[in-house]
Amino acid sequence: MGRIITITNQKGGVGKTTTAINLSACLAEAGQHVLLVDFDPQGNASSGLGLEKEDFENTVYHMLTEEAAPDKCIIKEIQPNLDLLPSDMNLAGAEIEFQEEENKEFMLQGYLKRIRNLYDFILIDCPPSLNLLTINALTAADTVIVPIQCEYYALEGLNQVLKTIDLVKRKLNPELELEGVVFTMYDARTNLSLEVVESVKHSLNRTIYNTIIPRNVRLAEAPSHGMSINVYESRSTGAESYRMLAAEVMSRGEEI
Repeated sequence: MGRIITITNQKGGVGKTTTAINLSACLAEAGQHVLLVDFDPQGNASSGLGLEKEDFENTVYHMLTEEAAPDKCIIKEIQPNLDLLPSDMNLAGAEIEFQEEENKEFMLQGYLKRIRNLYDFILIDCPPSLNLLTINALTAADTVIVPIQCEYYALEGLNQVLKTIDLVKRKLNPELELEGVVFTMYDARTNLSLEVVESVKHSLNRTIYNTIIPRNVRLAEAPSHGMSINVYESRSTGAESYRMLAAEVMSRGEEI
């Protein structure tokens, strides 16, 4: 069965969707069959891979409301080996719409169980908030990747998301584990980035990826062109960094 990895941080602007898109693409480039689930109503993971709202006949929202089966919502081969379950603003009302549903925290889990054997990896991109969608993503996952930006308040935001992961593990998903923390937007020209990395490593008795994602112009440009970084600028430092992260993710799977 495929590994289901949720990528989350309730703090916005930390490179969460950038990591979801580019880690998925680099895993696919390495020969893994990957499904990226865009679970954010803003749909940035979908648009970042070149899709417009009018391209969607069905989305993850239609899957959750049982208006369409999962295979009717998935866009196949958006890149070689990479499928996408898209999202749009319809998903924004899901928290209210499903509030009275029994087992509302397990809706996504049930659907992904049906298809996880079709993939090596299923990656879920979450909204930058702790709402019902994020709880669903954590309940559905085997592990969690937490991207954190190399900035002053990084540790504070990290502690909050780790508390949420531990709470979901205790109450809803006892198998949930932290896949790892990945540093993003690292600027080697500043002391702050180095200080943040050292501070988190000193404070966190948990898994931290060796790969650090740099602040990179090509990485920032790629979504506006609707491409992952390995397609947009294959030889950039951003592309090489996400290839290294993908290799680490695959190697950890072999250790499990």
